[in-house]
Amino acid sequence: MRQNDRFSAAHPAVAFVFFAAVIVLAVIFQHPAYLAASVLGAAACLLSLRGRTAWRTILGMVPLFLVLSLLNPLFNTRGERVLLTVLGRPYTLEALYYGMAIAGMLIAVLLWFLCYSQVMTSDKFTCLFGNLIPALSLLLVMVLRLIPAYQRKTAQISGARRCIGKSPAGTSRLRDKVMGGMTILSALTTWALEGSIVTADAMRCRGYGTARRSSFQIYRFTAADGLLLAGMLALMAATTIAASLGWTAASYTPELVLAPVAGPSIAGLAAYAALLLIPALMNLWEALKWHSLRSKI
Repeated sequence: MRQNDRFSAAHPAVAFVFFAAVIVLAVIFQHPAYLAASVLGAAACLLSLRGRTAWRTILGMVPLFLVLSLLNPLFNTRGERVLLTVLGRPYTLEALYYGMAIAGMLIAVLLWFLCYSQVMTSDKFTCLFGNLIPALSLLLVMVLRLIPAYQRKTAQISGARRCIGKSPAGTSRLRDKVMGGMTILSALTTWALEGSIVTADAMRCRGYGTARRSSFQIYRFTAADGLLLAGMLALMAATTIAASLGWTAASYTPELVLAPVAGPSIAGLAAYAALLLIPALMNLWEALKWHSLRSKI
């Protein structure tokens, strides 16, 4: 966790409710204004969590946005305004707009999930669901840790082989590289199987499954968490009301029809943007307070 990451210090229930809401709303809303707000809010959240290193991830989403946007009219030919013809099929402006909306939705969801993985660590997930669904929560925690654990172990095996001169990095022969990769994969598989046996024996020796599971809780729901959750629920309610009034409506094919963002409908977009910016604003405030206090030393 970063030094000025105030949002991650909140109770896990608050963070889980926030991410569940923003991810679901990012999938539901297809209005370009709401999609842009979701992408910008997710990018701001990721920047506040990872710092400057997040720019590489955010900029890497630009090619994905362009590819998905440009490919959609090749498969979806519905639309009124034909821009050009590709292989005898019309390439319409409405389908291009729809592709941009789909790409924006996908990028927003990906960025929010990156933020989720940064904030909702395995211990927080276990804190929330360890007593409700102990077997499933344990399974999810073990699955989520597989990829980073395998990456670390692969780096260790590669480093050990490089130290004894068996690394294929210095050769250009494809056969040597393939054989080196297969050797690492074999060692990694052996390590994983051995680890699973050790884990199973340890769980059996400690009596796992013989009685109701208990867990140690280090998180306490404070008054500040209650105020934060209440504010989030109020903004969610305002956004839901805006959606029920049709302020978030959008249709791209065969005709482009967007709900205007003007007058009272601006309040709905403002409530949604305020909800999305909660983590970034909290972390920004914590960073400013930290710099202010440090400057007084």
